[in-house]
Amino acid sequence: MSATAKYWRIALGVAVIAALIIAPMNFNRYGLYILSQWAVMTIAAMGLNLTLGYAGQVSLAQGAFVGIGAYAAAIMTTQGMPLIAALGVAVVMCFAIGWILGYPALRVQHHYLAFVTLAFSTLAFLVFRNEDWLTKGIYGISNIPRPNVLGFATNRPLPFYYFCLGSLGIVSLAMWWLIRSPWGRAFVALRENPVRALSLGIDTRRYTLMAFAIGSALGGVAGTLYAPLTQYIDPVPFNLSLSLDLLMMVIVGGSGFFFGPFLGAMIAVLLPEWLRFTEGYYLMLYAVAVMLLLIYSPTGILGILDRYLSERRTKAASALRAVAKSRLETAP
Repeated sequence: MSATAKYWRIALGVAVIAALIIAPMNFNRYGLYILSQWAVMTIAAMGLNLTLGYAGQVSLAQGAFVGIGAYAAAIMTTQGMPLIAALGVAVVMCFAIGWILGYPALRVQHHYLAFVTLAFSTLAFLVFRNEDWLTKGIYGISNIPRPNVLGFATNRPLPFYYFCLGSLGIVSLAMWWLIRSPWGRAFVALRENPVRALSLGIDTRRYTLMAFAIGSALGGVAGTLYAPLTQYIDPVPFNLSLSLDLLMMVIVGGSGFFFGPFLGAMIAVLLPEWLRFTEGYYLMLYAVAVMLLLIYSPTGILGILDRYLSERRTKAASALRAVAKSRLETAP
């Protein structure tokens, strides 16, 4: 990457961060709620992107882990406990359950693994709905308080949006470090060729379990933020459709790309709102737009950009080779 391109990327990143901080100051309550939901869903999609995009393990249980985190936060905070304690419990629970759920991935792959995670997602939904003594069943849990962060209340929509945005920033930095660490390279090797990764000395068993566990833990983090965002939860939002929505976010944005979940969540959360001017047709237009995108580029939005940059680099390298060849031919 040239120095100019690097500076342009840094400038673009700073501009996007500044826009996310400054622009929402003029938004109404609903606009801030949608942006907060985008931040929360991005965290959940980042966890699935680690499991699917980097480690190559299919999961339809991410929505269940969001539900586990949400119920942990709702139950504990309504009993007077701080949100940070609920976050710790949610992360540990989701990590442990994700580790256990990763064991089937050691024996089955692809759509067989998807059915295993689908079964767990269904089981989690039944627990949310039927265990009234813990989750209050179909009546849900209401009056979920929002936290105080360093002495600042987040009861109003704008402070809570900044809290969600800050959480997204912390998770993004941690994920950036992870995928560029030896663990991240091991995940990619596991996705590309497990047999070759094993021959290179990579413990494929451990890294498969870690991919599920860390991705599931991020789902729990998202759920811990989702509960105080809505301030009311019931089992309905955590059925299979949420897992499918998160899977779509990863695929549409670009599976295996760091910024894929950001764009995918933007498409899934914000695009339907932008299309509401079409009244009753906005969901149909949204579905058609997603289908056309995936037909044109199965690797998602960032796949289009990656393909364009690869072709550009290939043409530049071919031009340099042609120039070098012509100089050699004309040399005395």
